[in-house]
Amino acid sequence: MGNQVEKLTHLNYNELPTTDPNGFDPEDDTPRIGVSYIFSADDDELEDNIEETEKDDVKHYDCRNELECAVYFRDECIYERNSRFGEVGTLSCENLPNKCNPGDLVEFVAIGQYPHWAVCIKCDFLLDASQGKRGRIVNDLYKFRALSPDVVVQNAMEQVGMKERDVCWKNSECFAAWCRFGKREFKIGGEIRIGKQPYKMKLQLSEKKSHVLDFQSLEDLIMEKRRNDQMGREAVIQELENHLNGTEDTENDYNCN
Repeated sequence: MGNQVEKLTHLNYNELPTTDPNGFDPEDDTPRIGVSYIFSADDDELEDNIEETEKDDVKHYDCRNELECAVYFRDECIYERNSRFGEVGTLSCENLPNKCNPGDLVEFVAIGQYPHWAVCIKCDFLLDASQGKRGRIVNDLYKFRALSPDVVVQNAMEQVGMKERDVCWKNSECFAAWCRFGKREFKIGGEIRIGKQPYKMKLQLSEKKSHVLDFQSLEDLIMEKRRNDQMGREAVIQELENHLNGTEDTENDYNCN
């Protein structure tokens, strides 16, 4: 397995697989393929040049603007991001490698951008993967039983060189989580979309107020969760309030008629 890890020293960062239907390059509006540490083409990620405003967004990223949420498959909690997780904070791309081990899942974050997930294989490459963003280890967000670190690394390495038509993940989070947990639910079309919606995402809007969304697949739920992460807590709450108020107005108009 040691040789497998060392292979990464002979790879270019741009050789690794990626796809994301929602990840568009703002310049040409086409999905970006083949520009990821391990897997990612999320919106606004991996730009060659970071503008000064983007650098400020990275520097001033505040975990308190993240929306607490929990994900349930039927009655089982399979993912949770609460206030205690937010208190851990993020690390600079220079300090993060000191905390990481091969097989760890790492999330890079910046204001107004989709999170970029990566599988740690060699810490030397985390600087390249981060593109200057702050990051944190996110091994424990998903509650599934993790595979051994060697298997996690092997899962990631086996995808190197994959052709676009064979890519089975919509975003970096799905790919990284699949590498660590091996669940087919993270893959595109990994679940049959029929019958009752078995997944629920509970959004904690305030200490006493929450809102629950239903989904047919974990794949769909993750896409929505990532959109919320990109928007930020305040924007998501405002969007929900506008939607709920609009629904109430429509119902009132209907009842009056």
